[in-house]
Amino acid sequence: MGTMIEFARPDGGKTKGYLATAGQGRPGVVVIQEWWGLNDQICGVADRFARAGYNALAPDLYKGRLTTEPDEANHLMTGLDFADATHQDLRGAAQHLQAQSDRVAVMGYCMGGALTIAAAVHVPEFAAGVCFYGIPPKAFADPAKVRIPLQGHFANKDDWCTPDAVDDLERTLKSAGVRHEIYRYDAAHAFANERSAAYDVGCANQAWERMAAFLGAQIA
Repeated sequence: MGTMIEFARPDGGKTKGYLATAGQGRPGVVVIQEWWGLNDQICGVADRFARAGYNALAPDLYKGRLTTEPDEANHLMTGLDFADATHQDLRGAAQHLQAQSDRVAVMGYCMGGALTIAAAVHVPEFAAGVCFYGIPPKAFADPAKVRIPLQGHFANKDDWCTPDAVDDLERTLKSAGVRHEIYRYDAAHAFANERSAAYDVGCANQAWERMAAFLGAQIA
């Protein structure tokens, strides 16, 4: 359904990404990849958004690099300049979508979930955010400084984005008065990725429905 495009960054550079469109004037969503890279699964999420009536753009944060090996994925993620990805690639994607979408949200999984919260702090073009099992370092993006409505989906059996970390996130959001919804699922990390061994169809469908209702209320 979609196609690879090149879009401008605020600094004048260019980034490639997968764009799936629903039409001029439809709301927009920037979809942020997991640590594997911009693979077919993430492009499929963008396609799903387009079928639901959103213009969706998934930036290629790894500049064409992909992997299916956890060690290499960790290497790619730790090598990513999170500040550059947030302020340049994600903001550029939001600005690109604004040409055809009045309101733009951001969402992502795992690494992309952490970057969703970072974007909710640092990128003024976004009107809402949906985070799946990812939290950024507070030194880079303090959740207390989130300035848009935020929805989060987390796994109770997660040893990376742990339940304790989610509890701390929720306390921070509450104390700061950030509009938010936090949902927890009796599942493991990556429960919403149909290509993962942790995929849980019931939890994934429930999370998607909750996200659809949230985005419908915030940007549609």
